[in-house]
Formats: sequence, C-alpha cells, structure tokens
Amino acid sequence: MDFLIQSFQVKSMSFFEAAMLICFGASWPFAVIKTYKSKSVKGKSRLFLTLIILGYICGMINKILNSVDIVFWLYVVNLILVGTDFTFCIIYRNRQENK
Repeated sequence: MDFLIQSFQVKSMSFFEAAMLICFGASWPFAVIKTYKSKSVKGKSRLFLTLIILGYICGMINKILNSVDIVFWLYVVNLILVGTDFTFCIIYRNRQENK
C-alpha cells in the first residue's frame, strides 16, 4: 500500500521522462485502433513490440527500485497499450496463417 501512496506523491519527477512517455503513449492508441479495425498486422514486428514491452518493464523496475513517482503510471499505461497491440498482432497473425 505504501508503494501506491508513494507513487502519487509529487517529488522530483523527471519532466523529460514523463514527456517522452506521453509522446510515445499518444501514438499507441492510434496503432491499436488501426490494428483492431483493419484486422491486419502487415508490417508489424512481434520482435519490435517485444523489445518495447521489455523497455517499459525495465523502466518500471527502475522506478520501483529508485524513485517511484507518477511517471511509473505512465509506464503502466504505455505497457498496457503496447501489450494490447501485441495481443492483436498475435491473434490476427494466427488467423491469417490458418486461412
């Protein structure tokens, strides 16, 4: 519970880290919606999405170990969005391969 309380306390939050995650996060909903609507994963790389997921997990671990702040939750949101896109990628690729 202390972890949650601590994460919402504003302390020396990294402004530029937050800006980076907001910029990246702003593009993921469009990618997820496009994949969902088109039901096509042409041009999507599972390796690329996996590396991004691993990067976000590493960022979250860094926040937990060093300085938990509100930026942690930006990592969570981005991870959920990329994870959703990755899930669609697997589902639709399997459907295309089974045709």
